[in-house]
Amino acid sequence: MPAAAEVVATYLVETYLPLEQAAEAIAGEQSTGTFVKVARETAELRERFAARVVAVEELPPTGNPDLPGASGDERKRSAYVRIAFGLDNFGPSLPNLLAAVAGNLFELRQLAGIRLLDLDLPLAFAERYPGPQYGVRGTRELLDRPDGVLLGTIVKPSIGLPPDELRLVVRELAEAGIDFIKDDELMGNPPHSPLAERVAVVTEELGKVAARTGRRPMYAFNITDDLDRMAANHDLVRAAGGTCVMVCVNLVGFSGLAWLRQRCALPIHGHRAMTGVYTRAPQLGIDYVAWSKLARLAGADHLHTNGLSNKFYESDEEVLRSISAVRTPLLGGYETLPVLSSGQTPGLAPETYRQTGTTDLLVLAGGGIHGHPSGAGAGVTAMRAAWAAATSGTELSAAAREVPALREALEAFGGGRG
Repeated sequence: MPAAAEVVATYLVETYLPLEQAAEAIAGEQSTGTFVKVARETAELRERFAARVVAVEELPPTGNPDLPGASGDERKRSAYVRIAFGLDNFGPSLPNLLAAVAGNLFELRQLAGIRLLDLDLPLAFAERYPGPQYGVRGTRELLDRPDGVLLGTIVKPSIGLPPDELRLVVRELAEAGIDFIKDDELMGNPPHSPLAERVAVVTEELGKVAARTGRRPMYAFNITDDLDRMAANHDLVRAAGGTCVMVCVNLVGFSGLAWLRQRCALPIHGHRAMTGVYTRAPQLGIDYVAWSKLARLAGADHLHTNGLSNKFYESDEEVLRSISAVRTPLLGGYETLPVLSSGQTPGLAPETYRQTGTTDLLVLAGGGIHGHPSGAGAGVTAMRAAWAAATSGTELSAAAREVPALREALEAFGGGRG
């Protein structure tokens, strides 16, 4: 653990220089140093403000390609490097923290690869950032779902539906007993379906279904926008009786998310759109583990992690590590609900439950619900039956004999690997 007044950043570093020299280049560039010694960089100043190399652990070659412009001798070296940054350099501030631990280091020619893997943060950040307002328990309370996996979906088609058709989609899903519905991240405030009209239609329809069934799903309206509009969008949802808002974390930034959290009365569904810019290249960027800590500090109640057998680039191992990262306590709290999405179908339920070992998950199936041969309502029924089977230890094939909607789903989408 870092000292009380330090942030310790862990990097994967690749370089053609001696590892210790490369580590010192990072520490110097990101604190007191520059390319030459300067008059006022005294020993006393360095003692107080210079970043400090804590550890260098050499690794076997990664095989990753070089970043453009990398310089050095003929042998490339790889290592985990841990560097401590004194909190006096930037204070408990997310944007200024990023300036220190990321900043210019991705541009250093001394490095053939540099990836921020993790951050150990001092308690001063907990005093500055309250983090999630609802998290797992608060979300369950709002939904009156004290246990079991929470099941949700994304409105499909992603864009293009007029409000009257959206009403029909929401009605079918809500009557089928879904827990959660959300706008797609592509759906903001377009002329064909303005946010104000969507909010009015959806909240009215959910109220009608609740009056008939006694249950009201949570709907996450995408309020991502410029800051002034984002606050107004939140107020619009709240005034209409909405119960959740969605924000694309990378598009508003951690500071934008923290700004909203200070003004927000509803759960914030944190979408990870554009995270691949930081995470996909193995020799560059910010790992999901570090990224998710910053998003949780900034106030995300729910956070997308991707799901098993997803349609994107991440392996199951990477997805499971992301889920674990979101569920791991941070500074004594910051409880955030992992959101599994991307190509999720009923057949994946047993393996997902086996690998994660928890039901504190929000599992979103878009095509896996809307693409069901008998319609979205049957898609909800199939997902519910699959997760009931998974958590009870029942074989999916046995459950499918009792639930026709599940049988159809397994025939259409496959049986997963469970």
